[in-house]
Amino acid sequence: MRIVLVGPPGAGKGTQAAFLAKNLAIPHIATGDLFRANISQGTPLGQKAQEYMRAGQLVPDEVTIGMAKSRMEEPDAAAGFLLDGFPRNIAQAQALDGYLDETGQKLDAVLDLEVPEDEVVKRIAGRRICRNDSSHVFHVEYSPAKREGVCDVCGGELYQREDDREETVRKRLEVYHSETEPIIDHYKAQGLVTTISALGAVSEVTERAMRALSAE
Repeated sequence: MRIVLVGPPGAGKGTQAAFLAKNLAIPHIATGDLFRANISQGTPLGQKAQEYMRAGQLVPDEVTIGMAKSRMEEPDAAAGFLLDGFPRNIAQAQALDGYLDETGQKLDAVLDLEVPEDEVVKRIAGRRICRNDSSHVFHVEYSPAKREGVCDVCGGELYQREDDREETVRKRLEVYHSETEPIIDHYKAQGLVTTISALGAVSEVTERAMRALSAE
């Protein structure tokens, strides 16, 4: 299957993508991973991306599109893939359409993970990260530390990242609504979109997504 996963920040796209890709035995292709791989390997696209990033500029669509195309051409993606974070806007969606047409492929589904905006803010703004090890993650409401401000694992200080502050989250949501949300209508016109509630336990959301895909 060839699937695009969309949804606002904090919808749990990365978590769901990992579970779905494993269940469907297809690669999970995430934009962040593409950037890290290309930069670490020193590919021409990675070098271009790094130049823009070092200058504090957004990486142009053509660079991101090039990375995604290259990844989709790898052998493990021959039978399908799950795209997470790409396409990010209408230009990227149109480029993906063109690539799939050229290569005789088609998307099977676009899963739209739906979460109320206030829940997104609560999920992200409530996160606390350990200064000693960023893999130690807590949440003031959903998974609080035993001692406020202290990591249960190593005793390090817990802090709120700048990106997780409420005002930053709301700005990220504004960008999502203006840039990424329009691709949902783009794919609705192709009859590809299924909206899934991303509320509840991770396993419940995965089950909803798998049921939607089995109906395709």
